Amino acid sequence: MGKKFAEYSKLDLSEVNGKVLKKWDENQVFAKSMTEREGCPSFVFFEGPPSANGMPGIHHVMARSIKDIFCRYKTMKGFQVKRKAGWDTHGLPVELGVEKALGITKEDIGKTISVAEYNAACRKDVMKFTKEWEDLTHKMGYWVDMTDPYITYDNRYIETLWWLLKQLYKKGLLYKGYTIQPYSPAAGTGLSSHELNQPGCYRDVKDTTMVAQFKMKHPKPEMAEWGTPYFLAWTTTPWTLPSNTALCVGPKIDYVAVQTYNGYSGEKMTVVLAKALLYTHFNKKAEGIALEDYKPGDKLIPFKIVGEYKGPDLVGMEYEQLIPWVKPIDVAEDGSWTPSDKGFRVISGDYVTTEDGTGIVHIAPTFGADDAFVARAAGIPSLFMINKKGETRPMVDLTGKFFLIDELDEEFVKACVNADLYKDYQGKWVKNAYDPQFTVDGKYDEQAAQAAESLDIELCMMMKAAQKSMYTIIRTAGVRTNPYCTIRWIAGLSAAPLARNVEKHVHNYPHCWRTDKPVLYYPLDSWFIRSTACKERMIELNKTINWKPESTGTGRFGKWLENLNDWNLSRSRYWGTPLPIWRTEDNSEEKCIESVEELYNEIEKSVAAGLMQSNPYKEKDFQPGVYTKENYDKIDLHRPYVDDVILVSKDGKPMKRETDLIDVWFDSGAMPYAQIHYPFENKELLDSHQVYPADFIAEGVDQTRGWFFTLHAIATMVFDSISYKAVISNGLVLDKNGNKMSKRLGNAVDPFSTIEKYGSDPLRWYM
Repeated sequence: MGKKFAEYSKLDLSEVNGKVLKKWDENQVFAKSMTEREGCPSFVFFEGPPSANGMPGIHHVMARSIKDIFCRYKTMKGFQVKRKAGWDTHGLPVELGVEKALGITKEDIGKTISVAEYNAACRKDVMKFTKEWEDLTHKMGYWVDMTDPYITYDNRYIETLWWLLKQLYKKGLLYKGYTIQPYSPAAGTGLSSHELNQPGCYRDVKDTTMVAQFKMKHPKPEMAEWGTPYFLAWTTTPWTLPSNTALCVGPKIDYVAVQTYNGYSGEKMTVVLAKALLYTHFNKKAEGIALEDYKPGDKLIPFKIVGEYKGPDLVGMEYEQLIPWVKPIDVAEDGSWTPSDKGFRVISGDYVTTEDGTGIVHIAPTFGADDAFVARAAGIPSLFMINKKGETRPMVDLTGKFFLIDELDEEFVKACVNADLYKDYQGKWVKNAYDPQFTVDGKYDEQAAQAAESLDIELCMMMKAAQKSMYTIIRTAGVRTNPYCTIRWIAGLSAAPLARNVEKHVHNYPHCWRTDKPVLYYPLDSWFIRSTACKERMIELNKTINWKPESTGTGRFGKWLENLNDWNLSRSRYWGTPLPIWRTEDNSEEKCIESVEELYNEIEKSVAAGLMQSNPYKEKDFQPGVYTKENYDKIDLHRPYVDDVILVSKDGKPMKRETDLIDVWFDSGAMPYAQIHYPFENKELLDSHQVYPADFIAEGVDQTRGWFFTLHAIATMVFDSISYKAVISNGLVLDKNGNKMSKRLGNAVDPFSTIEKYGSDPLRWYM
């Protein structure tokens, strides 16, 4: 029988906690743990920068407990362990918080509030919870030097980032490209692939899907013997169908032509789809039923295969535009455009599968990277609008709604837009999440947005029923004013639906990591880091890092590197590190600036050339080459001030800064260098490996494709080195039901009250 011990009931761990902390403070124990190790071997540790515009949470206690254990242990083993705190001060979390507090949206900036006023509010807001962070850090007993933290909005920090970008630029790793990218209409900016792969960004959503019927123009003989011939294509994004310009088949996939009926209208039809998916769309029990025996309303719809083909047999076949609101255009290099007749045909693509759908992919080149790639290769035009500025834009604007006709170029509207068809859909939100009515006081009502009828449903019902009332208008006006719309097309649409199956479907869809709203894949002109050029070296160097658990390094992180994409660096926002690239209006000349001193000297040239009246840095008595905080605090490298700087090209042309900011993850990934103002200061310390690479870092597993990646990527691309030797990625803090604790979900434990009640040691040990 086990021996029983009396429980000591007078132990007050919260009181003990306070006494120990008081003793440490009075004796300056943390400071002495570093000063008394002066001259000893160093153990290099990097502290990842949190954002002080939000309260610290219970997950920060877990991560900091792990970091503290290793740093204290190494101190006791005779190493000097310097621990410099830092603050992540730029980016979406700050901007969205300020917009909510001010009751504005991104569209208001520069109109109802100046950029200078907005950024001043961001600068103030980002540090508002500093005291709470310092309080939790102290109460939980986490030893980190918060007296002189690195701050990412500091001009000296930004200068190091500019230097790093210049190194990438000189290596040919920085380029500008017009590509399809993840874009957050709610945040008003593009997103990088590592942002899109933060935990929880991909979520299961239930969307309206449909199998659309694309009417063939010149069918093969066997396809024209029974009713109307169609290609069938399935889509989970019906709102992209008005932008369709091609259909894509797989080069090795088998296809069949099937005689049958439309279940909605009873129309005779011959449809083409992948043979492997035949029984996904047709009931096998109907096999053998004579086509002539079918009566509208019968549950079993007969079908008969009348032709078999390989994908290449279908390539080149043409079809009628499904929703002819806008005619595609060909855009020349000089920006001029002409209506295009190269679209609406079948092309081939290796990425087409028979896992779901119909084996035929609807191609909207303006809203999908794969779509854009195969369309470009086949000479298929994209469906672009021309706005009043003469710029090419997709049918959906940057806020997530269809363009208004009044926002478009008049000549373009006259030549290419069927205004009578399009006018009822102009200004409609492609997803309810973007509609302001579902966001009140900065809080998104997801439940209400999902319950409301969406544009997808509206389009599906229109195509399912071919709403005759809408096309009555066309017969009286549209045909006469727009030759692109024909009576034959109208009659055909009125008589026959354009949809075969409309249903709800659960699929995995990406959401913005900061707004929790779905993203779009959108054509943007952005700056990229050519990280794929260094992919193999990143993989090679990763194998030298000691990962705990090892499976994170070889699995989650390793697989991420194997499937690496180029890094989308651009952010079309206001509060962040400005991209230090100036260009002439015709883009024939550009300069990438690597330091404030270089910018100062280039401004002097611009003043001499008469492009600027004076040097604003000289007026503020800034001294190039003097690296004190006092000197750098005289200037501000942020917008709008840096945008006012006009440089002069070699040919004497004015050069304006590219208005983009850079990805906030570049800010944090550059902290090993920027925290010491490298290479302008402390160059020898880093080059001699006294402060770099880190012997140890640790954060939550959610940083695998965030901070861990950006640290590794910048180190590899600029220094051909690792930035950390060992890393621990801890798991997430879960509630009693196994769900991640989150302030948003309301299931998180408050670390302050927990420490107050139980003391920090029980909490640290428990976690």
